[in-house]
Amino acid sequence: MVSTFTGELTREQRAWLGVLHAGPPAIVGGYSSLEFQGLKNWPRDDLTILVDDEEHLEPLEGINWFRTRRPLDVWHAKNHTLPMARVEPAALLQAAYEPGWRTSQGLLAAVVQQRLTTPAALRQQLERMKPLRRAPRFRVLLTEFEGGAQSLAEVDVTRMCVDYGLPLPTRQKRRKDRSGKWRYTDCEWELPDGRVLVMEVDGAFHMDVEHWEDDIQRQRGLTTPGRVVVRCTSREVRDEPFQLAADLRALGLGALCA
Repeated sequence: MVSTFTGELTREQRAWLGVLHAGPPAIVGGYSSLEFQGLKNWPRDDLTILVDDEEHLEPLEGINWFRTRRPLDVWHAKNHTLPMARVEPAALLQAAYEPGWRTSQGLLAAVVQQRLTTPAALRQQLERMKPLRRAPRFRVLLTEFEGGAQSLAEVDVTRMCVDYGLPLPTRQKRRKDRSGKWRYTDCEWELPDGRVLVMEVDGAFHMDVEHWEDDIQRQRGLTTPGRVVVRCTSREVRDEPFQLAADLRALGLGALCA
């Protein structure tokens, strides 16, 4: 397949080039398919094209050939002219072959959090893809999503609570701040003395100046005499859950564990 276009190709044109070069049943897969269907903040330079396992293709710059025996013809996303895998098989197959488990979890959390799919749809697709690497771990993760976790940080909070004997929080509680704006808090616990303990989990994007100032303002707006707002980083939840759990106990959760 030779492109006769003399300018720089767009990503979609490059994807078409890869699909047409490979021929049927090739489709766009992995991060590339998810990107075209709306996934944000997971950029990858190269494009992934899923091809039949029997194909032997010459290298194509900027294209990763992913060979598979999976039934690509039934994975096509609807309402897209460019042949690409639906969100569920694209995400699960990519997560199964990610080198790191942390990235696998993060990807599945992202497609749920960004409302590209649901835990139920992922679980249904997972059962269709037997056997699949990491499937048992994916089932556990999907159960946590079905329990209300919408991000990897929220999954980590759940695990911290279970591991250190803390009650599970209420997630994404809708609150009106002092300016009248509706906010959704990450985690809340109602304490025996009538106060509410709120914990906001800051990811990496919260660290830039603009988000940092917004978060400080948000914290002030949510804090009342009966509502204590504390913040932590997603790294603390992941790497130092023992310290965070101890701090939460000291702030009042210890009374709920007695």
